[in-house]
Amino acid sequence: MQQYYDKINETARIIQSYITEHTPEFAIILGSGLSKLEDEVEVISEIKYQNIPNFPKSTVSGHKGKLIYGKIQNRYVLMMAGRVHYYEGYSMQEVTFPIRVFAQLGIKRLILSNASGGVNPNFSIGDVMIIRDHINLFPEHPLRGKNLDLYGVRFPDMSKPYSHAMIAELEKIAQENNIKVQKGVYVGLQGPSFETPAEYGMVRILGGDAVGMSTVPEVIVARHQLMEVCALSVITDLGGPEISPDVSHEEVLNAANIAMPNVILLVKNLIKNYK
Repeated sequence: MQQYYDKINETARIIQSYITEHTPEFAIILGSGLSKLEDEVEVISEIKYQNIPNFPKSTVSGHKGKLIYGKIQNRYVLMMAGRVHYYEGYSMQEVTFPIRVFAQLGIKRLILSNASGGVNPNFSIGDVMIIRDHINLFPEHPLRGKNLDLYGVRFPDMSKPYSHAMIAELEKIAQENNIKVQKGVYVGLQGPSFETPAEYGMVRILGGDAVGMSTVPEVIVARHQLMEVCALSVITDLGGPEISPDVSHEEVLNAANIAMPNVILLVKNLIKNYK
């Protein structure tokens, strides 16, 4: 356990050396195909994951693998341009390691984005869904093992995993800018295969609106540390027992590009307006 604390502290010290001005108010994690958000950052410094000790390295196309410190709308942010996933072979502690480091750096708010498959029949490809809740179906829990008492309690409350205030602000921004947004439940599965029609159907029966292979572990660890969290999910494909479209990673990235302007507008204005 002490070794894990030491790794967090070591990594935080290295990243801190790149934070030359103000502590970031927001940490941002970019999901598949959402890398254009990084163009909105007024960059002060950046560092590749491979040059950060103990930091997991992204192996998936569409995930660049660098940490960017800078400003969006004149507020300081620390952005992960590319995340790592459980399906890449990392443990849950490794997947969520960056979230531990963010807390060590004093960051209080986390914004996540991802690409997901929609199972709600009212959804369309290219929709942006504000995640209001999630269902964790990963085979390993990120808090399994000895509790990190310095960061949070053994049994953290998950009654409000996603900030109601941040969700309300996103909905207000969407309304003011005439952006169609959905709101729903995200189901996290291990991957890396896309879901079968029956699995999409299972997700819908369980109460999910969209399904993906990320986000849930990071949110759990962020809430363990009492970080305020919000997440946006781009619906990049649709599935269910009655529809079985062919899905490829390239199609997911293309659909993410369609939704990108709306995601950028929502995130920029949330950062600008949220107090």
